[in-house]
Amino acid sequence: MKRILIRSGKSPFRVASPAEFIQQDLIGTNTGNLIFSDSAHKMLSAPDTEVTSNGIRTDPSARRAAEINERYDVFVVPLANAFRPTFQASLDRLSTLIEQLTIPVVVFGVGAQAPDDYDTGRLGPMELSVKRFASAVLERSASLGVRGELTARYLNDLGFKDVDIIGCPSMFLYGEKFPGIRPADLTADSRIALNLSPDAIPVGDISGITRHAFENYPHLTYYAQNTEDAELLLWGDTSPESGHEDPFPRRLSHPLLRENKVRMPLDPATWIKELGTYDFAYGTRIHGNVAALLAGTPSVVLTHDSRTLELCRYFDIPHRQLAGLPAETDPRELYEHADFSAMIDGHGERFERIVAFLDRNDLKNTYTHGDGGAAFDARMAGLDLPASMPVWDGSDDGQLRYRFSRLREQITAGTEKTREQARKQAKENKDLRAKLAKAEKRADETAKTLDTLAKELAATRAALTAVERKVTGIDKRLLVRLGPALRRRTRKLSAGGKS
Repeated sequence: MKRILIRSGKSPFRVASPAEFIQQDLIGTNTGNLIFSDSAHKMLSAPDTEVTSNGIRTDPSARRAAEINERYDVFVVPLANAFRPTFQASLDRLSTLIEQLTIPVVVFGVGAQAPDDYDTGRLGPMELSVKRFASAVLERSASLGVRGELTARYLNDLGFKDVDIIGCPSMFLYGEKFPGIRPADLTADSRIALNLSPDAIPVGDISGITRHAFENYPHLTYYAQNTEDAELLLWGDTSPESGHEDPFPRRLSHPLLRENKVRMPLDPATWIKELGTYDFAYGTRIHGNVAALLAGTPSVVLTHDSRTLELCRYFDIPHRQLAGLPAETDPRELYEHADFSAMIDGHGERFERIVAFLDRNDLKNTYTHGDGGAAFDARMAGLDLPASMPVWDGSDDGQLRYRFSRLREQITAGTEKTREQARKQAKENKDLRAKLAKAEKRADETAKTLDTLAKELAATRAALTAVERKVTGIDKRLLVRLGPALRRRTRKLSAGGKS
């Protein structure tokens, strides 16, 4: 039995509540992470293979490294845009763990994040971290799997040549065959799924594009993906009462949230199933669109950076660059200019590449070595996975106990934090008072010393005055005695020295 440890937020077979997803961060801040990790999990579920989730957080301790070395035969690390400054600390922790492992380590689909002009200049400050990570992985595997041509070139320029472009595992959820894309006749009554990234705001007018879709397609649904979105849907906010507004849908005052047209997917299986009921999907989220494509729903990506663009180029996913796209951009126009033939026709060849990558790294896959994922799919079908989260309307939705418990924890934690701060402040005050008392004592001692010195100085001055007086008296007596002799000597010298 080959035992594989995989880095993922959770096992595909774990059924978790919305509260657990949020509280334990099972999505790694973004639901899209689960699509590629679930796909990798399924792909590696070959005969005589056991796949275990490691969780999304990295424990780089020597104890955990020793445990992994003892229990597992290989560590598989599916990644997305890990070469980005905000992930540097996490990448360093991962490198620390990998450097302690004696088992093979295989990386799936890692990517560099840069603008859509592929300028990697901003990655300069983390170059040493990337080199350290790549070196650690390649010491334990035959090659490093990356998501596209930008990342391959970036690593090549850093001196790493054992790099394979394999795209993202998410696109191979169904193996060598990609689902057929349903044709659509988009009208105002069509069901449209929209996905958006907050970090795309500086690149293009996504708020305007969202507003246009909302005003023209009554059956529009915005599929959010971040933990912050899940918390908003679960907890709500006071923006409707305060009047605070944001053109991006991240407050309850936004029209999409006011009309309960926002959903937060928690599990890829239910996400894909739901998107199968829509006529068209589009937006800036690469995995939001991949989920739609896996459901057979036509989808177009609005690319805003290298992480989205290089995947679209590699998989021939229909896309438009967001920069310069007008607010009036219509889903119908995006669909009419989309061609899915290259994506589908080239899927088989791309599948062969990822299989070759797995073979090179001594990993079997269920599609060529097993049942094609039938057992995996059957097990998934038997699970009661949660549907995507809607906007909470204030009623009892089964999460009230969590909300009250969490509020109590936060209040208790806040109270304890305040008490700890008060204890710390009291100790600091006590220490300051002790230091002040010591300083005052030293000041008193210094004052006494100065007073003594002043008295000694006065006495010294008096003694010096007396000495000066004595010296002056002696001088006068000497002058009286020596005066006549000096005068005679002076007259003699004045007379030319004659006697």
